[in-house]
Amino acid sequence: MSRKSVLVTGAGGFIGFHLVNYLKGKGYRVRGVDIKAPDYEASSADEFQILDLREIGNCREAVDGMDEVYNLAADMGGIGYISGAHASITYNNTMISAQMLKAAHEARVARFLFSSSACVYPQHLQDVPSVVPLKEEDAFPADPEPGYGLEKLYTEKLCQYFTEDYGFQTRLVRFHNVYGPLGTYDGGKEKAPAAICRKIAHAASGDTIEVWGDGKQTRSFMYIDDCVEGIYRIMRSDYSGPLNLGTDELVDVSGLVDIVAGISGKTIHKRFNTDRPQGVRGRNSDNTRLREVLGWEPQIHLRQGLVPTYRWIESEVKAGDRGHDMPRTEPMIAAQ
Repeated sequence: MSRKSVLVTGAGGFIGFHLVNYLKGKGYRVRGVDIKAPDYEASSADEFQILDLREIGNCREAVDGMDEVYNLAADMGGIGYISGAHASITYNNTMISAQMLKAAHEARVARFLFSSSACVYPQHLQDVPSVVPLKEEDAFPADPEPGYGLEKLYTEKLCQYFTEDYGFQTRLVRFHNVYGPLGTYDGGKEKAPAAICRKIAHAASGDTIEVWGDGKQTRSFMYIDDCVEGIYRIMRSDYSGPLNLGTDELVDVSGLVDIVAGISGKTIHKRFNTDRPQGVRGRNSDNTRLREVLGWEPQIHLRQGLVPTYRWIESEVKAGDRGHDMPRTEPMIAAQ
C-alpha cells in the first residue's frame, strides 16, 4: 500500500468527497482542501484545510509537502447556475486553476490532475438530441459553453503548456455529468439527476412536476463510483492529453424522469417549461480513447446508479420534511 501524500482540492464537494474516500482506501495519506467542509458527512481525509484557493498563498500552503495533486476545486453547478453567473464563475475558476497549477509546479509536485468538463465541446456539435458522441479532438475549433466551459478549455491548454515547456506532469479529465449519493440536490447548483430525484421525492403519486426544456434534450450520466475510479486510473496513466470520462448511455431528460419515477414506485406527470435554461440539445461521450489508454471505461448503468442516488435523496427529503414544512413542487434544474 502506498503512503504517498496526495492533495484533493474541492474535497468539500461531491466528487472530491468521494475521491478522498477512494484514495484513503488505496492507502494514500490524503489532505483535503476546500472553501467549505463537506455538507453531509465528515471528510475521511487525514487533514482537512479550509482555504480560499483564489489566493496564491493559500495554494502554496495547500500543495506543501504533497506528492500529487487532484485539482477538483471549482465554482460550478447545473445549467441554471452556470448560464447566469459567467463573470464570477470565469474569474473564480481562472484564479483557482491557474494558481494551483503554478503552486504545484513550484512545489515540484510529481503529478497534477485537472478536472475539466464536457462543457468545453463546441455548442454547434450539440444542437440535436441524436448527438454524435464527442471525441477529444472535437474541442477545436473552439465554441465552448460560455464562462464555465471556456475557462476549462483554456486551463487544459495551460496544463499542456506547463508539460511542454517545463516537463511538468499533468493529467486532464473531461467529466460528463456525474451523479450519486452525497451530492448537492437543492439550492440551485444541483444537476439534473439529483434535482429530478428531489422533485419526485417531494411529490405524491399522481403529481405533476416541472421539467426545464421540452424533455427531449439528451445527456449521458456517470455514477460517482465509476468517476473516482476513472480519475485514479487517469492519474496513474502515462497519457497527458485530455480524456473523456463518462458513459455513452444516452438518455433524454423525459426518460430520466421516467427512470426515477419507476424507482420511486410513483406515477409522475411532467409539465415542460421551455422558457427555462436547458443547455445544449444533446451531449454524449465517445469513450474510444479512454478504452485505448486505460483498457477500461465506466461500467455502472444509469438505472443501477440511480437506485442508491434516489434512496439517499429521498431519505434527506423526508428528514427535512420532518424538520420544517417544504413545498411539494420546486423548479426543476436541467441537464448541464
